[in-house]
Amino acid sequence: MPVKVMLNYDILPEMVQEYYQYVTGEFLPRAQTLGLEPVEAWHTAYGNYPIRMIAFVAADLTTVQAALASPEWRSLEQQLKKYVVHYKRRIVPYRDGVQF
Repeated sequence: MPVKVMLNYDILPEMVQEYYQYVTGEFLPRAQTLGLEPVEAWHTAYGNYPIRMIAFVAADLTTVQAALASPEWRSLEQQLKKYVVHYKRRIVPYRDGVQF
């Protein structure tokens, strides 16, 4: 059964350029090598919600658990946290459409 990994956070205003370089050049491609396929990226334009939500889909919970327990993921996540605040990660059963 497919599983979705959802990341929510706010980008630090002084780190926007570095954030985009890291996410597009390193974070997303390396996450794919761990079996996490990027499927959504949302930006909040208005309201009291995190500015960014990125979602990945994996084939099953075992794949997600292995990916998130790997040293490579821990390194990716640690680097991402240098550019963001209010970081939250959730694992939910996959379903089509936007999930919060």
